[in-house]
Amino acid sequence: MKVCKNAKRIVFKVGTSTLTHENGKLNLRRIERLVTTLSDLKNMGREVVLVSSGAISAGCGRMGLEERPDTTSGKQAMAAIGQSELMRVYEHFFSMYGHAVGQILLTKEETDNPKIWDNAKNTFNTLLSMDCIPIVNENDSMSYEEIEFGDNDTLSAVVAKICGADCLVILSDINGLYDSDPHSNPGAKLIEQVDEITDEIMSYAGGAGSARGTGGLITKLHAAQIATEAGISMYIVNGEDPRILYKLCEGEKTGTYFSAGQ
Repeated sequence: MKVCKNAKRIVFKVGTSTLTHENGKLNLRRIERLVTTLSDLKNMGREVVLVSSGAISAGCGRMGLEERPDTTSGKQAMAAIGQSELMRVYEHFFSMYGHAVGQILLTKEETDNPKIWDNAKNTFNTLLSMDCIPIVNENDSMSYEEIEFGDNDTLSAVVAKICGADCLVILSDINGLYDSDPHSNPGAKLIEQVDEITDEIMSYAGGAGSARGTGGLITKLHAAQIATEAGISMYIVNGEDPRILYKLCEGEKTGTYFSAGQ
């Protein structure tokens, strides 16, 4: 776990289920704890990049919808509404600790374009050099492929590559990767370290995530493949209390660690 302890530039990804209540509205107490922790880590000298889901769910909550729309256009509309609310909340909390934020919205099509990749890299480096915190999300309101990145898990790994991060930390609603489903098997064992993502490791992943998000363990393992193959270590930790990031950055064992250089 010393990789995160010694990391200078860290990409943190937080999912929809961590950011929202069951009714889809933003979980302000948890978001405030996340911002407080990230602000403190930044004050310690870390460079922080935040990849945040939650726009579609926040939009549904804002408009009083009990379920996510089934149509692409409906999801795009909710993303447009929810993204502005999400950024307003982040800007409010981060400004309380004296930190500026900058919004970056990306699509898979854009990240597959070498020229846009270089432009994005320059933007990240410039924002970080200005002591600003980039907040990234998929551009759902314009993307014609429905959440292609997989609840931003894959996007977070791509962002880690673009900005040359030392490590990637995914905050989820689970403690990490287990050898079986801990919800149905009380004896499921947490895998603390993965040095190679084999077929057996992939078989431990289940389906999609909660009703408010679209990710699951399979998308996190895909993210781990992208990150570790690029020489970037990755962690999956439980984001119920974001203050767990203190333990991680102090070198304590928590969650599942994916070592780089596979």
